[in-house]
Amino acid sequence: MRESYENILFSAGCDAGVVKHCRVVAETAMQFSGDSVDDSLVCAGSMLHDIGRSKTHDISHAQEGAEICRRLGESDALRKIVLKHTGAGLTADECTILGLEPIDCMPQTLEEKIVAHADNLVKSSKVITIEERMMRIADLSTRSKRRIWRLAMEVELLSE
Repeated sequence: MRESYENILFSAGCDAGVVKHCRVVAETAMQFSGDSVDDSLVCAGSMLHDIGRSKTHDISHAQEGAEICRRLGESDALRKIVLKHTGAGLTADECTILGLEPIDCMPQTLEEKIVAHADNLVKSSKVITIEERMMRIADLSTRSKRRIWRLAMEVELLSE
């Protein structure tokens, strides 16, 4: 299944580094899957979360990726995972400040939260701890750092 998502990423124009990152995020995300989680959606969302990097590597890659997924005919649930994976999400106001379309990009479902958290645990193609991630985001606002930490605590409980 992951191979077909790799083909989608390559066809969209993603480079091998992005595809490898997505593969590691998918492997990491699956550690948090359980009875109340749609494993196939987590896998698909993890594999396609950075498809927007085929167009840009800036903060708009999530919204770009969601649009690519829409054009590809992917489900609304998968599109939302792609849209909401950045950090621990962005509010509509934060999107406006960042020059993005002013829409709520906060993860709500378990699948959305798992993919966002797994992405936070992968730097390039290396798995890191949440503590390492927190050190790497020292320049973010306290609000953003708190949100990332809270998301981590919520999702980490799923693996116990």
